[in-house]
Amino acid sequence: MQRLARNGGTAELLRWLSGRADGWAGIAGSDGTVLSASGTVAPDAPQPPDVPRLVADGVRALAERGALAYSHDTGAHTALLFPLYADDRGAAPLLAVVTPRPVAAGLATLLADVLMPLSLCWETEAVERKRRRVDLAESRGREAVLHLLMTGQLSIARQVAGALRPRLPDPVRVCVVECPGGSRDEVARVCAEADGGRSWIVRCPVYARHLILVMPAEETPEGTATDEAVAALVDHCVVGVSEQVPLADTATGYRQAFHALAVAREHPARHVRFGLTPEPALVVGSAGRQWAEALLTPLLTHVPRRAQDPGSQELAATAASWLAFSSHATGHLKVHRNTLAARLKLIGELLGLDLHRLADQSALDLALRIRATPAPVCTPDPGEPTRTDTGGAAAPAHANGAAQDLDEVLRRPAVQEWAARQLAPMGGPAGPAAEETLRAWLGCEGRLGPTAAELGISVPGARKRLTRLETVLQRSLLRPPSARYDLWLALRAQEVKP
Repeated sequence: MQRLARNGGTAELLRWLSGRADGWAGIAGSDGTVLSASGTVAPDAPQPPDVPRLVADGVRALAERGALAYSHDTGAHTALLFPLYADDRGAAPLLAVVTPRPVAAGLATLLADVLMPLSLCWETEAVERKRRRVDLAESRGREAVLHLLMTGQLSIARQVAGALRPRLPDPVRVCVVECPGGSRDEVARVCAEADGGRSWIVRCPVYARHLILVMPAEETPEGTATDEAVAALVDHCVVGVSEQVPLADTATGYRQAFHALAVAREHPARHVRFGLTPEPALVVGSAGRQWAEALLTPLLTHVPRRAQDPGSQELAATAASWLAFSSHATGHLKVHRNTLAARLKLIGELLGLDLHRLADQSALDLALRIRATPAPVCTPDPGEPTRTDTGGAAAPAHANGAAQDLDEVLRRPAVQEWAARQLAPMGGPAGPAAEETLRAWLGCEGRLGPTAAELGISVPGARKRLTRLETVLQRSLLRPPSARYDLWLALRAQEVKP
């Protein structure tokens, strides 16, 4: 019994006991509910009455009589019940056994002997179940805080995080750690030890092998960087790190870290920090802010017809999550795929956008990022006009007239400079081939099969080209969050260049 208790716990003890009793063995709660069970009566043996009902009747009779044990004969079978341990409230679980008559010699003694190891196993497992519930609650709490940070709700995030540790740092670096299979919990422990518990560690709700660390921007007191320490301590671990960002820009930091992760997979050190580059939302000026406001107004002023329908804030969060994670947004938002599809349809109708088109996706992504950026950093240059005529330039096709100003926003000198920096890595010897691959991929709406057909190569060949392009551009292309929106905007800016 001791060996069974050590190796298999409650389940193994019940299985062994049901075999010795040639019947059924289980544990029932104080209300008669069967909590755990093992064994069935052999088909050729006399069949007992409904076992759960028989156990419930026995538990009720035991409570009414205040006895320490209970035995009930049903004709062909006997039901035996023993409390696992003493409880003044009468809430202790009970060991229940249903065995054919006559009861085997020594079975009652065997049941008395098994009570001690069985009760110890049950209590130990109960503590473990409670610990797992606490861990799950903490994990979900951290995930909720990260979600609030990613949607720009900094004040609420701080309030929710107040009950957990450590405190949210500001400014931060965001780190994405891709763990070897099945080792995410162990890597989380290594991360916590590497920086002395200063980082906010979250298990990614979208990618099962990813950990997200919101780290203080400064190094540890020992002078080592947490991300470098983790890459050195964990074999086959890949780490991408953002540049320093304010806590309110956690979503930007996450995108940067994810792009760095795509490069780190091909890097010998398995660790890459994101190269310094401005966000497009920082260089669009007041004209870009006015364009974004006009585009998003139908969404942000939407009032649902029914109380259970999503409001404007929930729809905006859905759009941002879908643009970042594509179909994986169902895991991020914890919604069914049909719910996500219905919300996206409504968003497209409100904004007059075709969200199947990469051009419209890029416009919406830019508008949402501008909205999430504090206004002071989007101030115009001296003398910059706030609105100008588009000159008839082609823009993403949608009903909302405000979106026709996007090309004018992309003509802004600061945006042109940003676009040139995005595409500059393709200026080397492999530039023409890389640009051809990029244009074909974006022209095919970011779909791999049509891209391969456009280039006249196989799908694996197209995937290899895009993987090499990820290293050249130092951006993630094949896995969301993808840089395809920024790259589409950069190429469009190049096309409408004054």
